[in-house]
Amino acid sequence: MAQLSVFVFITLDGYYKGLNEDISWHKHGPEESEFSEENLQSGNMLLFGRKTYEMMANFWPTPMAQELYPIVAAGMNKAEKIVFTKTLQKANWQNTRIISENIFDEIRKLKQIPGRNMTILGSGNLIGQLAEEGLIDAYQIMVDPVAIGDGTPLFKNIKSPLNLKLTGTRTFKNGEALLNYIP
Repeated sequence: MAQLSVFVFITLDGYYKGLNEDISWHKHGPEESEFSEENLQSGNMLLFGRKTYEMMANFWPTPMAQELYPIVAAGMNKAEKIVFTKTLQKANWQNTRIISENIFDEIRKLKQIPGRNMTILGSGNLIGQLAEEGLIDAYQIMVDPVAIGDGTPLFKNIKSPLNLKLTGTRTFKNGEALLNYIP
């Protein structure tokens, strides 16, 4: 059975995005790029909600992304991607398909495909919905050493407690901490 994991960065005060969708507080240095390159080698299918998908699709295929992060850009562009949305009609980023109905059933079907693991990147609303349904197998939460005071909390929409077990940590030179959890 395939595994569904989450990778998301948050602030010390628990926000995955600031006011007006701001994520400029996240600092992505060389060490974090190496970490991203390692993760993309897994070949996981990438899952997004619409807002995160649009942000990613507007950056990774660009010459700027290829110049700044050539290996990550190549991996992101090559990866199979799914965007869960009821409003987006067409996906222009290569290797992307749209799923607009029955997201829980679709995730359950995808999890039945052996050896085809999936990773949700960002997409806090999607994370909340799938966490509530018990469909997420692992969480990788990158905590940036910054507090922003206001924004959107990662687990804003869950209705019951989400009890997680810490399985590992990693610290980065810039002060970021990666926390690995399972339900």
